[in-house]
Amino acid sequence: MKKTRLFAPIHRAGKLLVPAALFLLPLITQGQADTAKKDTTQAAAPEVTAPAAAEAPELISPSLTFFCVQKSDNTVDLHAAMKAKVKGNFIRLPHLKLTFIQVVGDSDKELGHAITNGEGKLVFTVKDSLVPDAEGKLHFKAVFAGNKAMEAAEEVTAVKRARLEIAPVKADSLLTVNVKLIDVGTGTEVPVKETEIGVFVNRSFLPLKLGSATTDENGEGTVEIPSNLPGDANGNITLLAKLDENETYGYLEASAVQKWGIPISTVVNEQPRALWSQHPPLWMLITFIILMGVVWGHFLVIVYQLWRLRKEEPQENRKATA
Repeated sequence: MKKTRLFAPIHRAGKLLVPAALFLLPLITQGQADTAKKDTTQAAAPEVTAPAAAEAPELISPSLTFFCVQKSDNTVDLHAAMKAKVKGNFIRLPHLKLTFIQVVGDSDKELGHAITNGEGKLVFTVKDSLVPDAEGKLHFKAVFAGNKAMEAAEEVTAVKRARLEIAPVKADSLLTVNVKLIDVGTGTEVPVKETEIGVFVNRSFLPLKLGSATTDENGEGTVEIPSNLPGDANGNITLLAKLDENETYGYLEASAVQKWGIPISTVVNEQPRALWSQHPPLWMLITFIILMGVVWGHFLVIVYQLWRLRKEEPQENRKATA
């Protein structure tokens, strides 16, 4: 009986420990699993692949504007302009090389190349004889090969062969300009009717439009010219006849120089003294100097009087103030 009483507390403690161990068993198992998972992650860490190499910078996609102007002397001016949109703003692309090609059937004939100016523009003049296709059209191509920063660009244009003529006419005191538009694509001259032709006078920045005329059945039109246009030192003015953005013929241009202007000397002479010149009249200059002298004289007198008052202040007042 003594032995039974001695081991009874131990027996009761054992009964209490068994449920507690069963309750803690899932926690111990989860802890071991987490430890094993951490060990596995740490062991696999050295096998992580290196980050991918940085992507190459995106190339700029330039925009190429291309058109041609047929001149009355059978030459063709190829106009091109390069620009690109960068961060939402359009910028001009200077100093880029463009190659010009004439497409004849399935073959390409290289005409030459040119470099864009500071504004991203250029004009390439084709003086060689150009042979149109069976429909009387000329096909041109402008090609930019691209570089390390920009993608390649290409643009084509096609116009039907035509010629625009200008003929100044002076009858008594009336000055007029006769214009004529002729289709020469098929080898036979065919007048082009019902087409508006603009007449301009050349100026320093942009041509000044003087009027326009619609061609008749003979492909002709007439525009009156003012007699008070300023010219050069000899009175010469440059008259231009232009056809712009025509669906069939594109751009055409013809020019003529006539002594119909008022002579304007380009020599800069010293202007007389006047209110509107850089040299004002003497009476105005003298009046201005006197008024400014009186104003600044008052300032000087005030400063001098303050200095005298400070100097004539009694010595005792100075000590008291100090």
